[in-house]
Amino acid sequence: MSEPATVDTPLKKLVGDKTAKALASHLDLHTAGDLVYHFPRRYDERGEHTDIRSLDVGEQVTVLAQVQRTAVRPMRQRRGNLLEVTVGDGSGGVLTLTFFGNQAWRERELRPGRWGLFAGKVTEFRGNRQLNGPEYVLLGEGGDGEAAVSDDIEEFAGALIPVYPAAAAVPTWVIARCVRVVLDTFTPPDDPLPSAVRASRKLVGLGAALTEIHRPSSKEALHQARRRLKWDEAFAVQVTLVQRKHRAADWPARPRPARPGGLLEAFDARLPYELTAGQREVGVEIAADLATPHPMHRLLQGEVGSGKTVVALRAMLQVVDAGGQAALLAPTEVLAAQHHRGMLDLLGPLGRAGELGSAEHATRVELVTGSLGAAARRRALGEVASGAAGIVLGTHALLYEGVDFADLGLVVVDEQHRFGVEQRDALRAKADQPPHVLVMTATPIPRTVAMTVYGDLEVSTLSQLPRGRSPIASHVVPAAEKPAYLDRAWRRLREEVTAGHQAYVVCPRIGDGPATDEEPPPEDDNGRRPPLAVTEVAPLLAEGPLHGLRIGVLHGRLPADEKDAVMRSFAAGDLDVLVATTVVEVGVDVPNATVMIVLDADRFGVSQLHQLRGRVGRGAAAGLCLLVSEAAEGSSARERLDAVASTSDGFKLAELDLEQRREGDVLGATQSGHRSHLRLLSLRRDADLIRDARAEAITLIEDDPELTRSPALAASVAALVDEDRAEYLEKG
Repeated sequence: MSEPATVDTPLKKLVGDKTAKALASHLDLHTAGDLVYHFPRRYDERGEHTDIRSLDVGEQVTVLAQVQRTAVRPMRQRRGNLLEVTVGDGSGGVLTLTFFGNQAWRERELRPGRWGLFAGKVTEFRGNRQLNGPEYVLLGEGGDGEAAVSDDIEEFAGALIPVYPAAAAVPTWVIARCVRVVLDTFTPPDDPLPSAVRASRKLVGLGAALTEIHRPSSKEALHQARRRLKWDEAFAVQVTLVQRKHRAADWPARPRPARPGGLLEAFDARLPYELTAGQREVGVEIAADLATPHPMHRLLQGEVGSGKTVVALRAMLQVVDAGGQAALLAPTEVLAAQHHRGMLDLLGPLGRAGELGSAEHATRVELVTGSLGAAARRRALGEVASGAAGIVLGTHALLYEGVDFADLGLVVVDEQHRFGVEQRDALRAKADQPPHVLVMTATPIPRTVAMTVYGDLEVSTLSQLPRGRSPIASHVVPAAEKPAYLDRAWRRLREEVTAGHQAYVVCPRIGDGPATDEEPPPEDDNGRRPPLAVTEVAPLLAEGPLHGLRIGVLHGRLPADEKDAVMRSFAAGDLDVLVATTVVEVGVDVPNATVMIVLDADRFGVSQLHQLRGRVGRGAAAGLCLLVSEAAEGSSARERLDAVASTSDGFKLAELDLEQRREGDVLGATQSGHRSHLRLLSLRRDADLIRDARAEAITLIEDDPELTRSPALAASVAALVDEDRAEYLEKG
């Protein structure tokens, strides 16, 4: 009898070297635990259709279908015959399988009436969907009633046929066979869910759940297995977050109460506009947090233009009034410089301590970025170290050694999803005691994401827009179907410039050079043309539809001083059009810009498009956003763009974004290089389960903060945090 397998048993001991190497290289599966937790994507039932009509061209698929007919014809371009096999799904949808060369044995094997799983890449020829040379396994019930005897198909004996996330070299039936081999000797790990939680929530045991999810005995058993394993995922994440929140509540922090007659009062008195009710409410919450002897951990979310920066600045001034310093960490130098200019303008004499005409209790506002010259850097660092600079703005350069604060009391992180825990903790470590932390995002966050991704933070929301913000009209421009519409878009841009306004043109790619965060791969898996690039589009526009206009170029590969110069020129009105990448996505504030044309708009995410269009309509004139795309009408990409164009409600769009993105992407697992721990849990569909898991986690941590009475759970949580360093818990 073979030795029992555990989660750590190498697959080569169980399935052989060749298969183990294929699983490792193509699917990153190395141990029995990796394979057992590689859950089926879906389950097919013989006699029920797979809906072939819903398949997208270019998609790698596995379909359950029945052979309807075969035909052999000679090939025109080369010697030999072509075998065409038509398979159907029972609903009228058909797919053609093509096999090149003389393969009479396939014709004998693929007889009409036989059911099989067929795997390959969907192509289209003369309007018909095809799989060229697909891998397949037949399920044995041929026209003559023969029984399935092959080992390859034994795992499909049940009514529910698991279909796994697979690769061309490792089709789903190979994975199913390996899973069967492993499960025959597998000893499940200790159950991480406390028995009290299992009992109160009526959850099946871990061993039964792992068996039933791969080889379900019934639909009900499968449902219970999936529910149990979703609980494992939700509970581990929530325990991690609740623990972080619980520990943070015990940390000491220096209270920073508001001071009557200080900078904050003077700032409020000189504001040229009235704060919205929402800004005042959130301001009261933050002021109360700052006055406590424990560090604030608060997420401030609000629509583009809802006034988050003013709220953050008021919090920073309260800390300066209390003798401390505040640092704002921005994702790009462009945004850091923009914040610096904006805050100096808002503060006026209050932000120019030591200069002629400064206010009596003024402070200094310093910008620290990686591109500062040596002399400027020494001067800025001296101001920060002495405490003369009460407000410090910068990029990740603030994290470097050599940037020392006299008394760091508040850290403001703008656009949190661009940063990981380690970076935030590095800045936090620059204080004698943990500073207060305010995280800002202009991407509205659905409730379940807030609960799961930002579960260790208190959440404040700004839903009102300040008075004076203009409406933004958005339209999709179908460039492939109606080229004349694109010509009209460029004429519309010229009209706005003629009226004295300015415009953005946004491209998905920079151009020639190494890939960056704002630079997607030049060609996607479906072989579409490369995304349009700033360095290629700008000269074409200058010579063509925008001839005679003053055009500037902005992207992340430009030197910092050049980026700043371009942005200053645009803000000053010296440029008519800015051709840019998503470097303008956040924080760029030019009230005179009224039109934005986004090229290849289907290459951007929903939230990104919403952020981008928030750059226009920031002044008295109405904004216009044109989403140019070659996506076909009725395609999912086009539907996504139509949805963005139809509403300016960021919260509705955030829900749409969540529906269309993979769950792992939401948690940032793809950025961290690890497989997402959310294999089954859906932040969109499982809101109630996540809420229940959080309630159980709070009860558990209040009673047993360090999980000393739940060692299996402690190990599970430690593995989760250690593997991804908790980064995905901090990304949106």
